[in-house]
Amino acid sequence: MRLRNVRGSREEIEKNVFVVHEPEQHKGSWNRFFRNENPLHIEIGMGKGMFICQLAQNNPDINFLGIEKYSSVLIRGIEKRKELELPNLYFLRLDAEFINDVFDKEEVDRVYLNFSDPWPKDRHARRRLTSREYLSRYEKLLKKEGEVIFKTDNRGLFDFSLEEADIAGWELKNCTYDLHGSEYAEGNVMTEYEEKFSGLGNPIHRMVIGQKLPS
Repeated sequence: MRLRNVRGSREEIEKNVFVVHEPEQHKGSWNRFFRNENPLHIEIGMGKGMFICQLAQNNPDINFLGIEKYSSVLIRGIEKRKELELPNLYFLRLDAEFINDVFDKEEVDRVYLNFSDPWPKDRHARRRLTSREYLSRYEKLLKKEGEVIFKTDNRGLFDFSLEEADIAGWELKNCTYDLHGSEYAEGNVMTEYEEKFSGLGNPIHRMVIGQKLPS
């Protein structure tokens, strides 16, 4: 996907009050940053922010952090956040590779991954956000009862993700190859890509996984 450069976006993000500029300083203390003990949900690769802004609006008793590495995309989420005045939502400009630098052990309740880059070449499989390498990162920051929710229209990436979760020892809580036509459709919040691809007739796949707890 080719991203259109937004002039001045990096400079705006560097001074924006809705962006956490030194997130490493809050590792282990995000509750103090938000000034409450509410659950913490994060979206990795939040794009233009429609999904996480809607979630934050719908769930004022949950803290949200939107994570995006591209300034030209993140700036759109910031604009939405400003319009909606959401005190429970902030943003990080961060590459997901460094996610464990900013979240401590068992600090996050839920991770959202939506329409992530499929990295179609086999040699790039480790870069996929649902690879076993990334699942090991999420395992460190998620609470024991926490979960990862992944949506995509890419069947190959989805099958890969299911296999990786199984290899990594995660529990598959639920799974569907047609989210909008399933029992899980109620309450679903769509992303920009989800609206686009479902409008083209593409089925949306979704899985929810969690760490296996001792029996």
